[in-house]
Amino acid sequence: MKKTFVTLFAFLLVLSSLTVAFADKGDIAKGKDKGKPNKFKIGVEVLLDEQKDLIKGKRVGLITNPTGVDQNLNSIVDLLYNDPDVELTALYGPEHGVRGDAQAGSYVDYYIDEATGLPVYSLYGKTRKPTPEMLENIDVLLFDIQDVGTRFYTYIYTMAYAMEAAQENGISVIVLDRPNPLGGQKVEGPVLDPDYASFVGNYPIPLRHGMTVGELATLFNEEFKIGADLTVVQMNGWKRNMYYHDTPLQFVMPSPNMPTFETALVYPGAALIEGTNVSEGRGTTKPFELIGAPFVNSTEFAKALNDLNMPGVMFRAASFTPTFSKHSGKLSHGVQIHITNKQPFDPIVTGLHIVKTLHDMYPNDFEFRARNSEGISFFDNLIGNGWVMDAIENGESIKSIEKQWKNDLKEFEKLRRGFLLY
Repeated sequence: MKKTFVTLFAFLLVLSSLTVAFADKGDIAKGKDKGKPNKFKIGVEVLLDEQKDLIKGKRVGLITNPTGVDQNLNSIVDLLYNDPDVELTALYGPEHGVRGDAQAGSYVDYYIDEATGLPVYSLYGKTRKPTPEMLENIDVLLFDIQDVGTRFYTYIYTMAYAMEAAQENGISVIVLDRPNPLGGQKVEGPVLDPDYASFVGNYPIPLRHGMTVGELATLFNEEFKIGADLTVVQMNGWKRNMYYHDTPLQFVMPSPNMPTFETALVYPGAALIEGTNVSEGRGTTKPFELIGAPFVNSTEFAKALNDLNMPGVMFRAASFTPTFSKHSGKLSHGVQIHITNKQPFDPIVTGLHIVKTLHDMYPNDFEFRARNSEGISFFDNLIGNGWVMDAIENGESIKSIEKQWKNDLKEFEKLRRGFLLY
């Protein structure tokens, strides 16, 4: 009996240690235990730990914003500025600026960075492409910004313009890769019609492209003939099935209205509301998750959307008062988008259903933003064509609309395979 008890006790000890080991492993995978060794590395960490020769002895210009941090949340600006092997000579800020404090569309001007004394050139001010004067004192241009995986998020075009400028001025470009928060498997939505190219969509890629910034840089460089001297510093340990919360990384706001990972999940479709007179939740604590306007009946609207039984999402009747942007200071009614399962959730189809439901329920109040002298509205720029708006106004179903972009999407998927790094 005693022997049996000892054996059972030993078994329980082993089981307990295994439980702890697996718990620790899970914590590391989720980024909860930063003190333990972790094979996962983002581009900036691979650069400084393994490939510093790429920048050693060169004058470095850096395009970044607050997302340019390592896993310990150290800014790449500080890491490079304080590294004796690196000569950091200039900073370049995209939309929202190097410090990320400017609102969407706000002009960002040239200034001197207080912490480093370095010049900060705006790529969202007088020019969106670095001028020769901006590049005079550098040998290599680094790009390190977290993207959100959606075609109309502007940072990827800042990267492309920088690549063009670097090629024209004989400067090499290094893109430090980071995860696509939406994973690297799903490719969804219409491919941009080049006739509708703008700074919220400059290349024929789908709304949800399923690529990292490094993969996009290679695609832009080769397929669209930029021809820059490009190096992509790849991540270690990132897999295509990983969403952002599957990595050890903390979520740093890429822009003022992208506060959480959940925001990024709904953004590819919910941001289409920007092309209408309905609030997309700017000026609230839940941008792109809250959708509404003073003329909406929240209860009826939520019921209409829930009756569609879209996979992975539910809608809650909600009211809110934006502090800025559309309907500022006015009580608005609508819904909050709640994702129940991110795997079957299709943000673009969901966003179009929201737009169509608003259009059909409130024909006297709902409006798309007006088309300009060339016949293009901001909604057209966002969706990447002019026919989707026409289809909604003509009463076509979203299922029918979705079928019309499938062939272009399949062609892009074939193209993208040649540029995947992971």
